[in-house]
Amino acid sequence: MKITDIKICTLERPEKGETLKLKLKRVPNLRRVQYTHAVSWEQGPKRLSLMKVLTDEGIEGVCTTSSSPAQVDKLRVEMIGESPLHREKLYQMLYKGRRWLYEEPGAFGDFDNCLWDITGKAAGLPVCDLIGRVRERFPVYLTGMDGDVDYYLSEIEAGKEAGINAYKFHSYKGGKADIPILQTVREQVGPDYTLIHDPVCSYTLREAIEVGHVMEELDFLWLEEPFLEQRMLQYQKLCDELEMPVMSNETLMHDVDLSAQWLIAGATDRLRGTAYFGTTQVLKMAHFAEMHDTNIELNGLGGLFGLVHVQLGCSIDNTDSYECLSPNKDREGHRRAGAEWGLLNAPLLEEGCLAPPEVPGWGAEWDEDLVKALTVEEY
Repeated sequence: MKITDIKICTLERPEKGETLKLKLKRVPNLRRVQYTHAVSWEQGPKRLSLMKVLTDEGIEGVCTTSSSPAQVDKLRVEMIGESPLHREKLYQMLYKGRRWLYEEPGAFGDFDNCLWDITGKAAGLPVCDLIGRVRERFPVYLTGMDGDVDYYLSEIEAGKEAGINAYKFHSYKGGKADIPILQTVREQVGPDYTLIHDPVCSYTLREAIEVGHVMEELDFLWLEEPFLEQRMLQYQKLCDELEMPVMSNETLMHDVDLSAQWLIAGATDRLRGTAYFGTTQVLKMAHFAEMHDTNIELNGLGGLFGLVHVQLGCSIDNTDSYECLSPNKDREGHRRAGAEWGLLNAPLLEEGCLAPPEVPGWGAEWDEDLVKALTVEEY
C-alpha cells in the first residue's frame, strides 16, 4: 500500500456562527500585575477542516485538522509513495526532520492520526484494539470556565445529570481569592466527588504552594499549570513541596522530548498529552510515564469530536479520564457537535463515560452527501 495524495477539505456551514475572540485584561485585587483574557464572540463563518490521506488501495485516513496548505505541501514532498503502514518510520522522519522543514514538534500530528485510521481500516480493527484495549469505556471529568461558586456548582450539577462525577476548575483570580472557592465547593459536593484545579499560569510559586496545601487537605486529584511551564526550577520546588500530583507541561506537550525532560527532572508529576500532535507521540509519552510510575492525562477532544481521545483512553492503562469540555456535558453533546458537519457517530456520554464505536480505524461514519455539500475548498 502506498500514499498517493494528502488533501485538506474545508467545510463551511451556510449559517453564521460565533467565533471566539480573546482580549487581555488585568486581574483585579492583586499586588502584582497579572493578566487573564476576556471572552467575547463575533459572528462569522463556521468552518471545519479535514485531512485526508489517500492510498493506492482505496483506503483513506481521515481526521479533523488545523494543518495549513504549506504543511500539506511539505508532507506531499516527503510522504507520497511511502507506505502508510510504516508509521514509526514516518514519525521518525518527521520528528527528526522537523528542524530542516522549519516546523515545531507535533506539527504533523493530524497526518499521523490519518495513518492510524488507515492501519485500523486495513486490519479491520478499531484503533484501540490495534493498540490493545484495556477498558471498554473511558470515564469523564467535566471542565468549565472561570466563574464564581454558583457557576461551578451549577456546572457540577449539570454534569451529574449525565453521570459525571469529577470536575476541573478554571480560575484566574489569584490564590487568595481561589482558596475559599475551593473550600466552599468541596463542602457542597462532599468528600467522594473528584475535584481538580487549573489556575492556568495565574499563580506565583508561593501562591501555588499555599493553594496546593489547601487542595491536599480537601483531597483534590491534581494541580495543573499554576504558573508558566518554562520555569523548571520553580516547578521542581513545587513538586518537592506537595504530595498531591502537579501537572505542568501543557504548553510543552507538543514536544515529547521536552515533556520527558520535565518528568525526569521532577518538574512535573504527571504528563499532559494530546493527539492533536499525533497518536504515535501520545503513546510514546504514555509508555514513558508508565515507566516512571505515573500518568498521562489527555487534553481536550483530540480530534473527530472525541473519537480519537476516547479510543486512546481505552488503550492506555495509565490515564484517569477524558476531559469533557462544558458545551459537551450532556449525553448528546459530542454527537450533536459532530453531526452538523456530517459525522454521524461521535461518542455519547452515558453513565459518566464515553465508549468508542466498534468500527475499524477511528470509527468515524460520515454523511458523505452532507460533507460534500458543505465542502467549499479542497487543497
